[in-house]
Amino acid sequence: MSDGIKALPKLILLSAGGTGGHLFPADALAQDLISRGYRVALATDIRGKRFEPFAGGIPVYVLNSGTIGAGIMKKIKSAFSLGMGFFQARKLLADLKPAVVVGFGGYPSVPGIYAAQTMKIPTIIHEQNAVLGRANVFLAPKAEKIAVAWAHIEGLDNADENRAIVTGNPVRSDIAGLYNKPYPTIEQDGPLRIFITGGSQGASVFSEIMPEALARLPAHHRERLDIVQQCREEDVERVKSIYDAAKIKSDLRPFFKDMALQLERCHLFIGRSGAGTVSEVTTAGRPAIFVPYPHHADQQQKRNADAVADAGGAWVMTQNGFTPEALLARLETFLQNPETLFRAAENARSCGRPDAARKLGNIVMAIASGWDKHPQG
Repeated sequence: MSDGIKALPKLILLSAGGTGGHLFPADALAQDLISRGYRVALATDIRGKRFEPFAGGIPVYVLNSGTIGAGIMKKIKSAFSLGMGFFQARKLLADLKPAVVVGFGGYPSVPGIYAAQTMKIPTIIHEQNAVLGRANVFLAPKAEKIAVAWAHIEGLDNADENRAIVTGNPVRSDIAGLYNKPYPTIEQDGPLRIFITGGSQGASVFSEIMPEALARLPAHHRERLDIVQQCREEDVERVKSIYDAAKIKSDLRPFFKDMALQLERCHLFIGRSGAGTVSEVTTAGRPAIFVPYPHHADQQQKRNADAVADAGGAWVMTQNGFTPEALLARLETFLQNPETLFRAAENARSCGRPDAARKLGNIVMAIASGWDKHPQG
């Protein structure tokens, strides 16, 4: 290096599917790495390009990708798209020269990670769910490290387990900051604040079941409720009219940008059990009723929810079992015995990992620097 020319900080390339479940933990890691002085870039699909400013506006590169759908023609089309993405990724890697490539799952992560592995660039994969996703199953054998969110992950073979490190699932700093904040007091006859979301798709099942169940509560219970609920745009007016008629206080929106604030103020969370949601709810130490999305082939949301329920921090209701009658019985128990929620809150918090981004960042830094062949987070 000639005098007066300083070397640029090392670049870490993140490779992730274009949905919030993959991008939120990638964003949390990006913020941690930037704070350590690294340069960071993201490779994703076109959906990820539309993600709100990623880690303060780092470079985002779109690679061809595809999900492996049913039917021979869909499989051929997806394979062709992934192949195109692989060659795009090789060119991108040759240009960027990253020190490490970190994958966060989803088929759009495959081209970047697989290309890096063929080019002998160190790779790390992160699994957010309690079961290894199909993309990560394919990529795991040649990854230097496999970072996992849970102590017990289905789908890891014995060889993979030797390279697995439990980091937890990285959450945004505003969520991590809730870990040490106390659970809000439930005063006798005071408000019970319930936060309800429907996941990235705003599942309409919650807009159908929640208002019907809550409207059946006795008047003295209804007047205590403070409902904050995510609804699809087309459902807001209908759901609001039911709550208003039942004299239930409600705040309904298609999307909440203030997730940390809503988790901080709520006494109970009700919603899907995607990896990101479960990580945020447990880090905040909030008891939950989880209704797993029922149509994943590997039932990943059920496994995520079960992990928290087994610790005593949540209750799991199947979508078929999520009826107004069943929910009504559960809520009446909470209203009559709020100590049930206090105990569950502590158990939920025991599942939270507010330092997951730092732990994953330590692994990245160790491999990028060549300090430790076996970093332990």
